[in-house]
Amino acid sequence: MSAPKRRVPAAQRGARLARRTPKDGTSSLTPPRRTSRHAAPVTGAPAGGPHPVELAGLLHELTVRLLTADSLHQALDRLAAFATAAVPGVVRCSVALIGEGGPITTASSGPAGETFDHLQYAGSTGPGLEAARTRSVVTSDDLAADERWPELAAAARADGLRAVAVIPLDVRRTAVGAVGIYLDRTGAVDPEALVTAMALAGQAEVLLGELHRREALTEGAEVDRAVGVIIAQRGCGVQEAYAVLQESAQRLGLDRGTVATRLVAAAARNSS
Repeated sequence: MSAPKRRVPAAQRGARLARRTPKDGTSSLTPPRRTSRHAAPVTGAPAGGPHPVELAGLLHELTVRLLTADSLHQALDRLAAFATAAVPGVVRCSVALIGEGGPITTASSGPAGETFDHLQYAGSTGPGLEAARTRSVVTSDDLAADERWPELAAAARADGLRAVAVIPLDVRRTAVGAVGIYLDRTGAVDPEALVTAMALAGQAEVLLGELHRREALTEGAEVDRAVGVIIAQRGCGVQEAYAVLQESAQRLGLDRGTVATRLVAAAARNSS
């Protein structure tokens, strides 16, 4: 499910992010100096949102970073780090992904909020998990005083997290989750920041779905190789070999792909 659209009437404000390309060819994001509040607006910039050209650049860079990740977890790390740098005023970004029947996969970036994140995911309560469960944008203007999550109030004060906006993620047929942006001041999240975060989350849904598809193909090939090893070692049939692999995964408390990779690697070492 894509992030819902919201009409935001407030005028555009907040620091813009300037793109720069170092000599090594990589790109990075750095916040430019704030301009005067009376400066002329950028031509074509919509009220309450980032300039379309700037937003297109952010989405392109996010696409490159996520699609070149070696794993889904690394992609989540990159998403959290990118959002923290790209969205104006954000001191922490927290990402959670919940697969069917699996544990919560989390990633975060920012100088504050580690205790808050730990408590919300360990206790299965908080703005991030509420957004994932309800598939809707969840906001709080004052986390320390929010009656929805009183058990997180002390951590919010200690970690310096004051306000939050969380956008749901819906990776089709694989997982649900959320991207949360946290501020160190109370009050509503700036419209520009919210629009940018929603755009990044929407793009991330597509990219994470593609990464999951790639991982499934890789895991399937590795499982087939492991089944071949089991057949060669035990002289059993294909169905029995799949059953042996699944039982081993359950006994070890690991997913089938991980067990398959270890089995193939062990067989390769033994044959060398």
